[in-house]
Amino acid sequence: MPSSLADTVMTRLTTAYGEARDPERALAMSTYMRGLFPFLGIPAPAQRTLSRTVLAGLDAPTEADLRAVAVACWDLPEREFQYFACGYLRRHAPVCSADFLATARFLVSTKPWWDTVDSLAAHLVGPLVRRHPELSAAMDEWIADRDLWVVRSALLHQLTFKEATDERRLFAYCAARADHPDFFIRKAIGWALREYARSAPEVVRRYVAANRSRLSPLSVREATKHL
Repeated sequence: MPSSLADTVMTRLTTAYGEARDPERALAMSTYMRGLFPFLGIPAPAQRTLSRTVLAGLDAPTEADLRAVAVACWDLPEREFQYFACGYLRRHAPVCSADFLATARFLVSTKPWWDTVDSLAAHLVGPLVRRHPELSAAMDEWIADRDLWVVRSALLHQLTFKEATDERRLFAYCAARADHPDFFIRKAIGWALREYARSAPEVVRRYVAANRSRLSPLSVREATKHL
């Protein structure tokens, strides 16, 4: 059963977001997202303001609270609720144990698209792995997964690691999925390399040069954008 805090969060959230519904804007937002999800029509700045109001005065969540709120948000149809959950998880990721990776995978692979997956990969999965290094073994499994969004998450989970990036693992992941046909995987390879290039430009330059024939043109273009 959801905790009382999760109940309070969801009651406040559905009320606040529901009152801010804008059907005309919702249609435009859904169209922009290829019609994959319905929207309430709340622009991002208003979402942030409403979210602060929803959480005002509440206690910090436990891991169980985070799981309950995230799953409840994923059960609701409108995309703004999933955005709220991503922000809530990002803010409170430090309270999560290694066991929370199973919840992260559920969120990544359910109602998946870049707008939620990228946030979860960089700001939930990544922090979990960084605090619990044993989860790197799970990333080794994710990179070989059939679900392209799980693969993308493995590629992007070190996006904010900078100098702490596990270089060997990053390059191994890029090589392992270099021939993947999907745009979102090829883009993620380039993005991950480009972010690491901010900390180790010459290392990335050498890697791309040595693997140019294996990497897709998109991956190379993204990786070298700022080199």
